[in-house]
Amino acid sequence: MVITTQALYWINSILNERYGLNFILLQNKSSFSLTLGNSSKIITFPNLIDGFYQTNIFLPCSNINLDHEGFTFPVDKVIPAPGIVKNIYPLVEYFDSGAQINYDILGLTYWMLNRIEEIGSTELDNHGRFPATSSHAFKHGYLDRPIVDEWLFVLGQVIQRVWPSIEIQKHHFTMKVSHDVDSPSLYAFKPWKTIIRMMGGHLLKRRDVKALLQAPFIKITTGKQLHPQDPHNTFDWIMSLSEKQGLKSAFYFICGHSSDKDADYIPEDPRIQALMQEIHQRGHEIGLHPSYGTYQKPELIYQEAERLRKVCKLAGVEQETYGGRMHYLRWEHPTTLQAWEDADMSYDTTLSYADRPGFRCGTCFEYTAFNPLTQKQLKLKIRPLIAMECTIIAKRYMNLGYTEKAFKKFIELKNNCRKVKGCFTLLWHNSHFTHKADFEMYKKIIEN
Repeated sequence: MVITTQALYWINSILNERYGLNFILLQNKSSFSLTLGNSSKIITFPNLIDGFYQTNIFLPCSNINLDHEGFTFPVDKVIPAPGIVKNIYPLVEYFDSGAQINYDILGLTYWMLNRIEEIGSTELDNHGRFPATSSHAFKHGYLDRPIVDEWLFVLGQVIQRVWPSIEIQKHHFTMKVSHDVDSPSLYAFKPWKTIIRMMGGHLLKRRDVKALLQAPFIKITTGKQLHPQDPHNTFDWIMSLSEKQGLKSAFYFICGHSSDKDADYIPEDPRIQALMQEIHQRGHEIGLHPSYGTYQKPELIYQEAERLRKVCKLAGVEQETYGGRMHYLRWEHPTTLQAWEDADMSYDTTLSYADRPGFRCGTCFEYTAFNPLTQKQLKLKIRPLIAMECTIIAKRYMNLGYTEKAFKKFIELKNNCRKVKGCFTLLWHNSHFTHKADFEMYKKIIEN
C-alpha cells in the first residue's frame, strides 16, 4: 500500500497542529515512521490498515484495554479500534531506537477526519444526508466518544516516553455556541394569508388566545427592527447569556432561496441589517447558512457567500473571517467541503449527524481540511459540531424532550470534550426557544 505524498503531508500537519512540534513522517513500504528533528529515534507504525484509505469497504472493530500497558486514558480504559478483528497485545513496544505502535492510529485519523466511509454512500435519509445509523461509529457503539482524540492522547504518551525532554503542546477545554437563523421572526416576514392561517391554529388547535392576538399585533407594529415581543427574536437573550459566560455567539444567516424549506427573509431587509449591526457591535459573529438546495451545487454556495459579504459591508460589519454551517446539515463529502473552500470561507461547522449527536469526525478539535478525492490539503478549517438541540429533543430524532435524560446526554458529550481538552460545539436555533424549558435547558448546558 502506498499513501500519496499529499496525504502523508496532511497527516503530518495534523500531528504538528495537535502536539505543537515539527515531526517528519515518512512511509517505508508498508509502514509509517515518525521522527523529530535531528533525533535518531523513531516511532514506527508497521501494521497499516488498507481499509482506512478505501471507500465502500467493510471494517471490523475491536476494543483495546489501555490499562494493561500503563497508559492513562481520558475517557475510558477500553478504547474502540476500528479496522481490526481482535485485540492487539502489546499495543506498544519500546526499544533503544524508539518505539513501535501496533495499531494504525494515523490511518484511523485519516479515515475519520476525512469521512472516507461516507464517500459515494447510497445509505441516505430523506434529505440526502448520510445518517448516524449508517455510520461505523453508531453500529459499533462509539459515536459518543472522540476516539481520534483518545488515540492521539495515547500517541502523545508514547512521544513523551521516546523523547522525554520535549514539551507537548497543552490544550484547554473550550465551548463554542452557534445559532442557525432559519427564522429571525415568527411573524414579520410572513404574508397575511399565512398569518391568518397561523391565527387559526393558535385558536382552534392550541387554544392560545395570547398568541392569537400577538400574531397580527407583531406583524403590524414591527418597524425598522424586529419586534421585542416576537417569539423568535431571542437574540438579545442569547447574546446576554453568552457575554455573561465569556462566550461569543455565532449567528449564521440564509442568503439564498433554493427550496421552499428556506427562510422567509432576505438578508438585505433593513430589519436583518439592524440585527446584524447589533450582533457585530456586541462582539459576536455573523456567518453563512447556505440554503437547502446548495450542498451539491458549489456555484450556489459561492454566490451566497458573496452575497453575505456584500450584505455585511452594506451593514458596516467588518469581519476578518467568515464561517458557517449547511442548512439541515446537508452534506455530500467532499463536494460540499470543496465548495466551502472555493467560496473562500474560513471554516465550516456542519459535521454532526441530524439523527444522533456525537463525534461524526471522531474529534472535537478544529482541524485543517483535506480533499481525499483530489488529494489536496485545503485552507478551510473543519470545526466539528457535537450536538444540535433538536437532535436530542425532537420527536423525529431521539425524542428525549426536555427531560433529565436529555440534559444528561448534552452534558455527557460536553464532558467527553472536556476530558480530552477539546471544544464542545453546540447548535441551538434562535427559533427553538418556544418553551420555558428551552431557556432553562440551554442555560444549564452553557453553565455546567
